[in-house]
Amino acid sequence: MLKLAFRNVFRHKLRTAMTLAAIIFGVVGLTLSGGFVEDIFYQLGETLIHSQSGHIQVSRAGFQASGRRSPEKFLIDRPDSLRKLLQDQPQVDDVMARINFSGLLSNGRSDWPIVGEGVEADKEAKLGTSIEMTAGRALSKRDTYGTVIGEGVARALKLRQGDRVTLLLNTAEGALNTMEFTVVGLSQSFSKDYDARSVRIPLAAAQELLGTQGVNNLVISLKRTEDTQQVAATLRRQIDGRTYEVLRWQELNDFYARAVELYERQFGILQFIILVLVLLSVANSVNMSVFERVGEFGTMMALGNRSGAVFRLVLAENALLGLSGGLLGVVIGLMLAWAISAIGIPMPPPPGSNFGYTAQIRVLPGTLLMAFCVGVSATLLAALFPARRVSRIPVAKALLQNY
Repeated sequence: MLKLAFRNVFRHKLRTAMTLAAIIFGVVGLTLSGGFVEDIFYQLGETLIHSQSGHIQVSRAGFQASGRRSPEKFLIDRPDSLRKLLQDQPQVDDVMARINFSGLLSNGRSDWPIVGEGVEADKEAKLGTSIEMTAGRALSKRDTYGTVIGEGVARALKLRQGDRVTLLLNTAEGALNTMEFTVVGLSQSFSKDYDARSVRIPLAAAQELLGTQGVNNLVISLKRTEDTQQVAATLRRQIDGRTYEVLRWQELNDFYARAVELYERQFGILQFIILVLVLLSVANSVNMSVFERVGEFGTMMALGNRSGAVFRLVLAENALLGLSGGLLGVVIGLMLAWAISAIGIPMPPPPGSNFGYTAQIRVLPGTLLMAFCVGVSATLLAALFPARRVSRIPVAKALLQNY
């Protein structure tokens, strides 16, 4: 059956080539578009990890849901023992403490509401590779009373590197406290909204200003992003869930979850469109091929072959076409993905973002398998109706096609 199907496929070379071209086009299109979408997910995720959230955050239970407005109510009073537990995980690269606050930043002439963080400067500099310093430098250990402010804050208060600012906020006990800082740098992250309110100061200065030794978050940086789920699950088993919550970066960034949902729906529609296009293209070719060979199939049945054998022969021929087209499409798709990635695709800034990026085609095994299966499935589906119809033609009527 397979030998006969193979010979039949290559009997009409032009028609076979046109059918293969349709299958290859669909598989290549799915490979490139799927790789493009995967690259968007990857680059967006890495940007958010290395500019804001880290891979995993551990905080007091309820902090992420309701503690942003009153972070002083969700302090981890003795973070050292918890930090040691987190650092003992083999996949963890570093653990850093943060304390959150909100207040007013003043340049002596006007005030601006801000959302700030006290951070461990050197560790945050290592994590924050996606934060661009547009002026000055990042915080370091020697900046006892230095601050890095977002570009939006700097524009609102007309601040530059070296300017003095005053930070006013409420302490954990509810009293007002102020402290002067020197602007050592202006930062720009992925998000314009974040930069419009962002102020970072050293952790020790923030604790002095707030009158506490506690922290709100322990931020975990992993050696590999792929280990996030495994490490988070391990920590949830080891840490008291009633006292602490362990959240992955996907759960900390609502924007990422919404973007993934949007692109997955769009890509699902694209998959369906390509499936239909391949199905219609192959169906036209298969119909022409099958009904031109009605007399041949009649002869086969007259010689003793049952109608089921004709049905299976037509399916076998198209299975060979689908497999061949799918494999060629995967190979060509990989070659094009490599070439396009080597050149890069300049992308404009997404909505709400400060800067664009260079996209690539990030092809994953799942994307290749999906594209291959769509190509093969469309070819087999296109063959079902003509195969069923020709196998049910009476032998006498089919033999008349030979004359």
